[in-house]
Amino acid sequence: MTSAPPPSEPASQPGSEPPDAVREIAAGYAFTGPALDLGAVLLGADAYPRAQVRIPLGVLNRHGLVAGATGTGKTKTLQLIAEQLSAQGVPVFLADIKGDVSGISVPGTPNDRITGRAAEVGQSWTPRGCPAEFYALGGQGTGIPVRATVTSFGPLLLAKVLELNETQEASLGLVFHYADRSGLELYDLKDLTAVISFLTSPEGKAELKGVGGLSAATAGVILRSLTVLDNEGAGAFFGEPEFDTAELLRTAADGRGVVSVLELPAVQNRPRLFSTFLMWLLADLYQELPEVGDLDRPKLVFFFDEAHLLFKGASTSFLESITQTVRLIRSKGVGIFFVTQTPKDVPADVLAQLGNRVQHALRAFTPDDAKALKATVSTFPRSGYDLTEVLTRLGTGEAVVTVLSEKGAPTPVAATRLRAPRSLMGPVGEPALRAAVEASPLAARYRDAIDRESAYEKLTARPAAAPAAGPESVSRSERSERPEQPTREREREREGPGGMLGSLLSSPALKSFARSAGTQLGREITRSLFGTSRRLR
Repeated sequence: MTSAPPPSEPASQPGSEPPDAVREIAAGYAFTGPALDLGAVLLGADAYPRAQVRIPLGVLNRHGLVAGATGTGKTKTLQLIAEQLSAQGVPVFLADIKGDVSGISVPGTPNDRITGRAAEVGQSWTPRGCPAEFYALGGQGTGIPVRATVTSFGPLLLAKVLELNETQEASLGLVFHYADRSGLELYDLKDLTAVISFLTSPEGKAELKGVGGLSAATAGVILRSLTVLDNEGAGAFFGEPEFDTAELLRTAADGRGVVSVLELPAVQNRPRLFSTFLMWLLADLYQELPEVGDLDRPKLVFFFDEAHLLFKGASTSFLESITQTVRLIRSKGVGIFFVTQTPKDVPADVLAQLGNRVQHALRAFTPDDAKALKATVSTFPRSGYDLTEVLTRLGTGEAVVTVLSEKGAPTPVAATRLRAPRSLMGPVGEPALRAAVEASPLAARYRDAIDRESAYEKLTARPAAAPAAGPESVSRSERSERPEQPTREREREREGPGGMLGSLLSSPALKSFARSAGTQLGREITRSLFGTSRRLR
């Protein structure tokens, strides 16, 4: 590629004919098929509206990385890409950690900064919002509650949340194996606690003679970790009705993709749980979706924010599972964008699969910063830019971009001044957010927690059962608030089906059970990807 003009050469004005270096870059982004518009090529301080930087829609299932220091504009880049995907009929998933992504649901407000940016990059800016659904983990927030059963979450993911070592992780896998084999449903944390307590009792120890044992010391570590998790309020994330990840694939009546926004401010003090829960969503999607190969547009684009939390302290088997999922989910029509500060936050095996890159500014204030900057530069193709210089001088809303072309080849590296999102760049406010959630057809389906008969009740009902309540982490206050519903359900079961068929078929508990049973094979696949089946065989 032609080198950028030397400093002594006068810079061309943005409205004039671009210099040769800019035209050569722009030629690499002149795609014939549908594409997302990112912005205009940047050279020095000037942006060139005639030289547009774009991403072909058909390569977004080849995954991507959005990186940059805090305050450089990563969230606005996600918003810009998400609203264009929605307009193209592609559903999007976004995690809202700072609470400022909800504005994607309403039109933006024009101001001098937006109109100025639009003129600089050749954007015809008009305000427009996107169809959106708002979710919250376990209902800790305004959004529609998102829950998972402990069974479907799986031992490997749960071990990551509990920060267990590999020996403890293997023991937890043994507990899951026993529960699966014995018909002991693990819906919430009290179920898992009950099974562990039983397996360390005299009666329970005999159950594991054929497959090894569960030491009291290891069980104690796991139970204490579950206690901490439950005391932090994370127990609300596990239970029923379990969230159906197919909800993330919805489109609106006008054909636009629905943007699913997961509200996360309430779980900032539990970042490991948040990142692992996002991995569960991806694993569940992988189980449920059929193989489709390469499509003209993805079925879903999933933005995995704060990605470094997922990889930090991860075991070898966990990293292998992530790598395998990222590699294989592409053929299911799902694209993943990892969002973090530097590429070194992502393991090399995963980074090698991310074909689309949007790198915002990096700072080099410390020796560690300088090392991270050097590592970042080394991950880009060769270009005419001095990337070490460019990456430290980029302003907010500017980034270095390289993507895959329609033929699958990397495009030229392009310093880019990004377009302004058309939706509101900020939160919509609590009243508007609450109204949107209450108006959603999904609210009634997921709002109320369900406590069906499961491992806890079955073990408690055994005449000679060991203490099934487990440690104080069983959340007694929570159980005292919820016993009426399962009691009434059991009474209705004893009364027989006469006159009750319609209500039973519409019951959230029955629907959740049907999905749980219907996806048993899917859960076994999850066991192979995020479980301990390799150790147990």
